[in-house]
Amino acid sequence: MGKKLPSHYERLAKSHPKLVSFVEALGEELGRAGPLDKKMCELVKLGISVGMGLEGAVHSHTRRALQAGAGPDEIRHAVLLATTTAGFPRMMAALSWVEDVL
Repeated sequence: MGKKLPSHYERLAKSHPKLVSFVEALGEELGRAGPLDKKMCELVKLGISVGMGLEGAVHSHTRRALQAGAGPDEIRHAVLLATTTAGFPRMMAALSWVEDVL
């Protein structure tokens, strides 16, 4: 899963390393702040990304969910759950973004 980070993220990290470091540290701390394991956290973040219609975040959290041990069917199921909350068209778009990674 060693996919290269998006170039715009790399540029931000180069021009504002402290900012990126703080954001990454916050994300890590939030992951440790409760009882959810890493896989569940990534599936939740995937669902949030689907609901917000964020293609890059769906790609990222699909990769991260795979790295955390989620299987393709678990990831697809997480996306399908968005149908009644975020709507069928948004779910379908997100499912295509997931398939880009899978």
